Amino acid sequence: MTTGTLITVAPTGAESAKAEVPALPVTLDELLLTAKECEALGAAVIHVHIRDDEAKPTLDQGRLRETVAALRQSTDLIVQLSSGGAVTDPEAARLAVLDAGPDMASCTMGTVNFGDDVFLNRWEFIVDLHARMQDKGVVPEYEIFDLGHLTALQRLLGKYGLPHGGHVHVDFVMGVPGGMPGTTATLVAAQRMLRDLPERTTFSATGIGRSTIPVMLASLSTGGHLRVGMEDTVTYAKGRPVESNMQLVARAVGFAQLAQRPPLTTADARALLGL
Repeated sequence: MTTGTLITVAPTGAESAKAEVPALPVTLDELLLTAKECEALGAAVIHVHIRDDEAKPTLDQGRLRETVAALRQSTDLIVQLSSGGAVTDPEAARLAVLDAGPDMASCTMGTVNFGDDVFLNRWEFIVDLHARMQDKGVVPEYEIFDLGHLTALQRLLGKYGLPHGGHVHVDFVMGVPGGMPGTTATLVAAQRMLRDLPERTTFSATGIGRSTIPVMLASLSTGGHLRVGMEDTVTYAKGRPVESNMQLVARAVGFAQLAQRPPLTTADARALLGL
């Protein structure tokens, strides 16, 4: 199913401040408007972080449930919640994200230096998150920040079984200071390591900051899919701030069409991901 492109939009994240990035969608209304416009352009999945009334990252269970329900009512997008939250969030709150009933959730496959911070993902936590997703019928997207995380994923699947739905999908998060670089050579090396994972494993790639365009082009040319959004970059070009998530999705759609791999519909995306 590499004849089409799965496009995921990650509109908010937990790193950028609204005061510094005014276009960042932080309220539910802003998120819903973004979701509907990105779906109309060709996005099939929305990767969701939420903010509180002060626009600070939160994993508040009530807000998560409200967000999932509102996205389902207003769009046909696959709703994927972040179980990473902010780097300071405790494990219990990150596990509780699944109680909000998303279609998918992220599952980061190891600890990584995240700029000046540490994004902690203990093995026991990863196993617990994986098992809870199996029990709750939530499809994981395994987030890979470094090549060793793929070996950890192989170990996880071998010991604890396939995810709900039976399909394995990973997202290469590239260009984070402390993680793997956002280069074509790194993506090719990562793709080769997928051979050790179950047959038909698929991947998306995310380029952080200035690696956004190189990673998009490399992913499309190697049969991969795309994740874009203001979580990952707030600069559209040198000296030019991103105006909206729609701007980033439109560019991804344009690249996918040029590669003769047009965006997958939400129905096709659900079939691909085992939903």
